Amino acid sequence: MTAAGGPDGLWIRFLSGPDIDALGLANADIIDAVGAAVRAHGEGRVVFEPRVHLVPDNGGAGHFNILRGHLPAAGMSGSHGQVPAAGVSGTRGQFPAAGVSGIKVVGDFVENYARGLPSELGLLTLYDPATGIPLSIMDATMITACRTGAMTAVGARYLARPDSRILGHVGARGTALWNVVLLDEMFELQEIRITSRRPQSREAFALELASVTGTPVRVMSTADETFDGADILVEASRLTEPAPLLRTGAVKPGAFVVPYGTVSAVELDLLDVMDKVVVDDWREAQSGRFGALRAHVDTGRLTAQSLHAELGQIVTGQRPGRERPDERILLWHRGLSILDIAVGQLILSRAMAADAGTMIRYRK
Repeated sequence: MTAAGGPDGLWIRFLSGPDIDALGLANADIIDAVGAAVRAHGEGRVVFEPRVHLVPDNGGAGHFNILRGHLPAAGMSGSHGQVPAAGVSGTRGQFPAAGVSGIKVVGDFVENYARGLPSELGLLTLYDPATGIPLSIMDATMITACRTGAMTAVGARYLARPDSRILGHVGARGTALWNVVLLDEMFELQEIRITSRRPQSREAFALELASVTGTPVRVMSTADETFDGADILVEASRLTEPAPLLRTGAVKPGAFVVPYGTVSAVELDLLDVMDKVVVDDWREAQSGRFGALRAHVDTGRLTAQSLHAELGQIVTGQRPGRERPDERILLWHRGLSILDIAVGQLILSRAMAADAGTMIRYRK
């Protein structure tokens, strides 16, 4: 059966969370897939649409993000995470020569912890761009978390000081583990400081981190303590109303700052002390109702003129990254659809090779 189906009809490969976990993706594979997508974005070889939001009438319980994009097959080359070329078949199906298009729907429901659920549950669908045939439906909950952490790591590779030793991280949601673990692998950290709104969540996060890293982990009571003197500051909070958790005065010379909470947790004058402000995509930064720097864009504090670069421009060498040890640099990544598709491509290619997942009859 080819990607276009066969005499027995069209089939879709469904990949559950456990199916994806069983594939055993390496962290390096995920970072390489995300890094290659960022490079393709910088080279202008992707089709990307800013996210849109669906806000149900649910009393403010949460909303859905809809992300859409396309990656060419050639955009995913690299030493890790390379997708099969056209004509290289898995047990069932072939990977399309034109690359892959995809759509992710992910919920953002802050109080899901009370139900024992992740706050961000997602579903990714991948399509053959030459025919429109659906290729796969997969759980995107882990994809959302790992591609976010990988984007933080790719940004840090170009924008953080190589001798960064203290990481301050606010937030304990699904993306938090990937942020910390991937940064810990990249830098010789001496201390990881964490906190979150609920004491039980930060204590549980500390235990989880202790099982995967030998770097000392300190649980802090406040964001101020967490960020004080840190070299890398990551704000991944789950606020329902804006509040200044990442204060401008906490950003020391040479710091790398990554705020990406849905609701702003930074002060309006934060950008005044930054030597460089980098985003994942400027169109994405201007879109939607949410985001850490939403107020900065809306009030003209962040503009196309004051922006230093998109990260893809730095990865491809069009713009410089860190140039001095004392630069304060901020990366705002809202989460690009092409990152989800890049990791989804990687997962689908591995699943095809292993004949993993469940084949679902789509139509005759």
